Amino acid sequence: MEIQKENPELVRGLFSDIAGRYQMVNHLLSGGLDFYWRAIAVRIIRPWKPATVLDVATGSGDLAMAIRKACPGARVVGADFCAPMLEVARKNGLPELVVADGMSLPFADQNFDVVTAAFGLRNMASWEKGLSEMARVLKPGGHLLILDFSLPTLPVIRPLYRFYLHHILPHIAGIATGRTDAYEYLGGSIEKFPSGNAMTSLIDSCGFRDAIAHPLTMGTVSIYTATRK
Repeated sequence: MEIQKENPELVRGLFSDIAGRYQMVNHLLSGGLDFYWRAIAVRIIRPWKPATVLDVATGSGDLAMAIRKACPGARVVGADFCAPMLEVARKNGLPELVVADGMSLPFADQNFDVVTAAFGLRNMASWEKGLSEMARVLKPGGHLLILDFSLPTLPVIRPLYRFYLHHILPHIAGIATGRTDAYEYLGGSIEKFPSGNAMTSLIDSCGFRDAIAHPLTMGTVSIYTATRK
């Protein structure tokens, strides 16, 4: 039985309102570590030598642009259900963009060599549907990469991280975006989002195999990779 995740209309409305400040807020809240996380993701993707890449929930296109730079011969498509975010991605230089819900992608079956999603799967109303759609548009043997927040396993770090998520981060984000409710949902969404073995099991149940978790920054963020069956 699937569990209802984030309300898509609330998430779309939030990101529409803060689209112009989204990148700045990400850099601020991560202390600039988001550049490092994307660099690690690209380092994983480059040896796959993809000809076609789909970046789901591309937002302002940061990961997609990094992939284009690392894989200059690849066609990189960015998809997001928030049109204002795609306008930011277009201004940032990402040429091929599609307004699309990650749970109902407007692409043919087996169309891409690599599918990525950075900090987007967690916001979908159904993680299972999102992952299944990614599997559908991937070629057999194609690669999946998910970059998202996770909960650290170290007993000393986890309570400090939770305090930051629930009590500090929302206030900073509210000041930076002008929306007092900005990112209030984030702590709860990270608490609910599976990580580690729970996430690799979920991925493998949605049309993939050999899912692996790569924890980063003391486990506060993880990269998950898998191969389409």
